[in-house]
Amino acid sequence: MGLVALAVAGFTSACDVTELTPATLIPDSEAFTTAARIESAVLGVYESAQRGFYAGAVQRGYPFGAANVEQGDMRGEDMYNDQLFYEITYVGSYSPNSANNNGMWISLYRMINRLNIILDNLDEAIANGVLTSEEGNEYKGEMLFMRALAHHELLVHFARPYSDDPSSMGIPYRTFGIDDVTKVPEGEAVGRTTVGEDYTQLLADLDAAEGFLPEGGAFRANKGAAIALKSRIKLHMGDWAGVLTEYNKLTSKYAVTANPATPFRGGNSSDNIFSFVNSAEANPGVNGALPSMYGNPDLGARGLVKISPLIWRSDFWNAEDTRRSLLTTRDGRGIYTDKYQDATTYTDPNVILRYAEVVLNAAEANARTGKLAEAVTLLNSVRSRALPASVPAYTVAGLGNEDGVLTAIWNERRIEFLAEGRRWPDIHRLSGEGKMAGVPSKVASRSVTNIDFYTTDRALSLNHSIEYSNSRFIWPIPLAELQTNVTAPIEQNPGY
Repeated sequence: MGLVALAVAGFTSACDVTELTPATLIPDSEAFTTAARIESAVLGVYESAQRGFYAGAVQRGYPFGAANVEQGDMRGEDMYNDQLFYEITYVGSYSPNSANNNGMWISLYRMINRLNIILDNLDEAIANGVLTSEEGNEYKGEMLFMRALAHHELLVHFARPYSDDPSSMGIPYRTFGIDDVTKVPEGEAVGRTTVGEDYTQLLADLDAAEGFLPEGGAFRANKGAAIALKSRIKLHMGDWAGVLTEYNKLTSKYAVTANPATPFRGGNSSDNIFSFVNSAEANPGVNGALPSMYGNPDLGARGLVKISPLIWRSDFWNAEDTRRSLLTTRDGRGIYTDKYQDATTYTDPNVILRYAEVVLNAAEANARTGKLAEAVTLLNSVRSRALPASVPAYTVAGLGNEDGVLTAIWNERRIEFLAEGRRWPDIHRLSGEGKMAGVPSKVASRSVTNIDFYTTDRALSLNHSIEYSNSRFIWPIPLAELQTNVTAPIEQNPGY
């Protein structure tokens, strides 16, 4: 909690990353006296999500401008670390002092504190006539959605999965804001609840958000986003009926795009449910932006992260799949994602929730409850749109049984969400359930030196696996958090 106190002063200072125009610095005491100032405070939360806190500065896209993708990918095996930049995460050598995991913790709780301050003041603004009830409730919905999104990101990095033991240590779930130093002890008293209690609060926040939010475009929190996030969270809980309930709410509102590249080309699409905006004026910068970090150096990017030869050479990714051609580029050193293309001004949005994810969540929920035909139909709706008609669709008989169908769904998730940061959350939940053994072996960091590692059967050096039982499977709580929380220090994760 001590680190959250960093967010106390001047919380409404913001660049308007939704409308892409600057906002004025507003004293906290005046932030809720006009509708325009409240709007500025809300947009400040989006900015704190898009360009938060890292190593003492506002940069590098923490937590949701880019860092959630980069850290989520580097904890898995399907994207490959090519330089020192992400090595700590990729090889699993993080500590309570390492910058990447500390940056995620600090930036998420700073964001949570900002939105909680707004939530604490909205009822008074409504009562004073500054906002109508409808306006105030919409803001409540946005902030509750963002609070759930942030806390779930903390849970998948810093706590053991719900699928293992809901009674295990969770994270501090913060539901009130600290806008004065006299409130810091009260905040410090919020300790680590259980994973199960945290998930209960996640769903309570999202149920409320769903009721408050209107339908809307992808660049502000909206009703569909709250539903889609519930689908994700219920998947992590193994609540298969709940996953299908949320899916059924969205089937008439969204659709998987025929072209797999469409969701990444900057605007709204039928597949885009919620994204964070980046712009030429407000972005994670050359040392954080997705097109810079992930893009082809021949196209002006830094190219610190490639697609791993492991997935490129896998037998489950069909050679004729258009996601190989439409969404990748290559040079003599390797193959890169092309989902993010603007390596000059870094304007590619960070897509957080897509309908394709909701569909594959529902496919898995159907398979888990014995409805294999329904599961395969949903799986094919994502897979077959990227394949020529000459490639047969999956069938239940061809996949064998429930295990075969589930494996196909999990492999499809690896392909469809490649370079979107979704691999780690799947490793997290499936390892907790015993479906995976932990972090799989990866291609050894900085060992892939040319394109032959992709296009031939050249031997790959493997390393960096982490067994589920190993303490390094989850990140440590930052040492600074433990040291600055003087009144009620929270418990460190075992092994650190």
